Amino acid sequence: MKKLAILMLAASAASSAFAQSAPPYAPLTTDIMAPTPYSAYVQDARGVIARNPFGLCWRTGYWTPADAVPGCDAPLCVPPEKLENGKCVAPPPPPAPVEAPAPAPAPAPAPAPVPTSEKVSYSADAFFDFDKAVLKPAGKASLDDLTSKLKDLNLEVIIAVGHTDSIGTDAYNQKLSVRRAEAVKAYLQSKGVESNRIYTEGKGEKQPVADNKTAAGRAKNRRVEIEVVGTRSTQQQ
Repeated sequence: MKKLAILMLAASAASSAFAQSAPPYAPLTTDIMAPTPYSAYVQDARGVIARNPFGLCWRTGYWTPADAVPGCDAPLCVPPEKLENGKCVAPPPPPAPVEAPAPAPAPAPAPAPVPTSEKVSYSADAFFDFDKAVLKPAGKASLDDLTSKLKDLNLEVIIAVGHTDSIGTDAYNQKLSVRRAEAVKAYLQSKGVESNRIYTEGKGEKQPVADNKTAAGRAKNRRVEIEVVGTRSTQQQ
């Protein structure tokens, strides 16, 4: 009888401690339980810690944080949180996506070359035998070289001016100088130059370039001076 009274007194003290540590609305769901002397938790006869309907252990008045049992007093974690060292810990945020570097701007296109033109002129001489208006081989070679330069030229005009030495009358030499200029024009036409681009004239003996008193000087005066004028396309940045 005395032992039963002591047991009931201990149960009453335990119930008082439970009321302080557990929610008032959480009734005991186990059979008759009693704390062991100085126990931090209420245990049943098998030594199993009792839990309330919320899954938390029933504490006694002797409980301190140092007595906490893992999984017994920790808060209930809501996924994706995890229990670590008695605390709910959220997983670290995923690493921020690494942004690809912006592509380097394309280089600005180089300015298109601006077509321009430049004035070009060529000159040549064709020499003739005495009292002749027939081109000599050296004269043809000079004209061949001249026409080769016309390929990249926008031709404007070719001027052929005939000359003579001082032997003969002025009237005869004037006509001879014109025939020599016309001989040059005919040869250039045979090389593909348009006839309307070629102008001829004769100066007779009026514009010598050497002394007519010598044979060498007179040979230099029996000539046709050819002047070519045109433009060439160039690319300017």
